[in-house]
Amino acid sequence: MKKLFAVLGDPIGHSMSPSMHNDLLSLYQIDAHYHPFKVSKEELHTAVSGLKAIGISGFNVTVPHKSSIIPFLDEIDPLALSIGAVNTVVNDNGKLTGYNTDGYGFLKGLHAYITSLSDKKVLVIGAGGAARAIYFTMAKMKPQVIDIANRTIDKAVELIEACPYDTSSKALSLEEAGEQLAEYDIVIQTTMIGMKPNISEMPISLKYLKPQSLVCDIIYNPLETQFLREAKQKGATIQNGIDMFVYQGALAFEKWTGIFPDVKRMRENVLKLLEA
Repeated sequence: MKKLFAVLGDPIGHSMSPSMHNDLLSLYQIDAHYHPFKVSKEELHTAVSGLKAIGISGFNVTVPHKSSIIPFLDEIDPLALSIGAVNTVVNDNGKLTGYNTDGYGFLKGLHAYITSLSDKKVLVIGAGGAARAIYFTMAKMKPQVIDIANRTIDKAVELIEACPYDTSSKALSLEEAGEQLAEYDIVIQTTMIGMKPNISEMPISLKYLKPQSLVCDIIYNPLETQFLREAKQKGATIQNGIDMFVYQGALAFEKWTGIFPDVKRMRENVLKLLEA
């Protein structure tokens, strides 16, 4: 029987996941199809029940359902529960288990640039869902410092206090972060500032960025944000959001099939879609 995989979201027409995953299913000769489903907030419980009833093998979850889906699942991975968001669901003989591969996806992409975090000082810009996934997952790796900068400091404080792992962290305003930027080895931009169409915007000033730093932006449209462009001009190594997107998808695919897929092929697929 042909297996079914899916992604649930609203909107969903822009999603690159169907193309990426269907290409992998074909590559590994798996008799399955990955389908996008537009599901409103009001229909989420019904949609999950329906997918479970028809025996879906697994599915992804995207905005606005990453947190609201949790009550409708049978089991939640401890990290996903602490993050408070699920992006991947596995159906194991009728039991739906939720995971969050966003943070680990980011870390997988980081491995090409950084082998160990233990001696690194990290700044995370933003305190939303993506920041939470990256911060909690990275905190498990115990970097020397991992600070949070946000427009609203209270949200950064809440994020630090909610983290279940011991780590050295402080909350900063965006202005403070800009002034202290020379202290950090890795700077991670997790907000939507700089995404199309507002491509000239930046979350903080890079005046004091040190040239040896690694600067990451989880945005991949445009491929090089103004933030990354200025960081590169200052001599920093830069990374856009494609690696995080590809690796979170690869980790989901592995959970569903037991196969860790060809991430180079996935990346090329995504780049073609973005160029189109």
